[in-house]
Amino acid sequence: MNEPIARAMAKHISQGNMAGAVTLIWRNGRLVHKASQGQRNLAAGLPMESDTLFRVASLTKPVTSVAAMMLVEEKRIALDDPISRWVPEFSTLNVLRAIDGPCDDVEPAQQEITVEDLLTHRAGFTYGDFHTGPIAAAYAEALGASIDSEHSPDSWMARLASLPLVAQPGAGFHYGHSTDLLGFLLARIEGMPLQDLLRRRIFEPLGMVDTDFTVSVAKRHRCAAPLGFSADGRPAQRAMVPAGHALQERPVGMSYVSGGQGLWSTADDYLAFARVFVEGGAVDGVRLLQPETVHRMMTNRLSPAQRDEARMFGLPIFATGHGFGLGVAVVVEPDKAVPTLCGGGVGAIGWPGAYGGWWQADPNDSSVAIFLTHNMVDADQMASGVGLGVYAAISDFQAMAPMAD
Repeated sequence: MNEPIARAMAKHISQGNMAGAVTLIWRNGRLVHKASQGQRNLAAGLPMESDTLFRVASLTKPVTSVAAMMLVEEKRIALDDPISRWVPEFSTLNVLRAIDGPCDDVEPAQQEITVEDLLTHRAGFTYGDFHTGPIAAAYAEALGASIDSEHSPDSWMARLASLPLVAQPGAGFHYGHSTDLLGFLLARIEGMPLQDLLRRRIFEPLGMVDTDFTVSVAKRHRCAAPLGFSADGRPAQRAMVPAGHALQERPVGMSYVSGGQGLWSTADDYLAFARVFVEGGAVDGVRLLQPETVHRMMTNRLSPAQRDEARMFGLPIFATGHGFGLGVAVVVEPDKAVPTLCGGGVGAIGWPGAYGGWWQADPNDSSVAIFLTHNMVDADQMASGVGLGVYAAISDFQAMAPMAD
């Protein structure tokens, strides 16, 4: 354990910025810091442990993206392939004339969505929660919950295809359900459920024994409870995740899994995955990708205009500091990079999760830094500033990571 990092995290816990966290740093082939602090379950008074299981939300996206690039290497798919080759529902699409305008005020898509469009979020999909116009209700009605939807994968894809895009395919970065669709596309190509595909190709080879879309009964005592904030801004246990996007317990037989945000994982498991990006695609002799493919993923694919115009909750995310590669954010200007997205030197990558999970992999010093917590904040709380203190904890952790040894 690195004492300065542990003290800094303890301060954030005592200030009520979070209930607890697991932090980890790997550099040059060895673990230089790991700590579990605070509580994973406030109601039961259970402490955070090093093997605590977390909903990692969008930390799922890089995993699905690596699986896609494995199929690219095998020439099963190509980045410029139109996705309608496997999901013909997407061969004819409409695009909103105004992003928050009526859902029937549309124009035809000028080109088809490609595999690369899904990997770079340039397909024209979104998340309904990002909007206040008619598209928000249309997404909710058509697709159901974002993580535990009642729809089958085939039905979900058909429903997504029935919705208008928010931008022309390939035109710009719009964060949303692209990686969920990518996961189902891979599953259709492989002829197996996405969870089986990821288990066979990534989790089992890397020894990620605790990573899955569901948690077995035997492991549930290790789960961090849904932790958010009370009205006065103090850490508090929640009954469920924000907006009801995930269930406390998935029903037996639910076939939908979110390749964009559905995984549970641990710090150790995610380290095994993240090392792929600093060790040339192979971890402890297990090769997932060739070095040139890893480099391809870690190279910005957005044009200057696309970086400048990318928004999330109305705020710019790539205008300075970052670009976006294939499934991950990429540092292009370290002195301007926002640490809560990911930091490090030129070419460092990462992508955070909505529930407080964060990571970065930096090939410049062969390091991986991981921060896992449950920080589940409702949109109205976030708008009033509640629950934002965890980002200060992440920033402190990222700033102190290079000094750990």
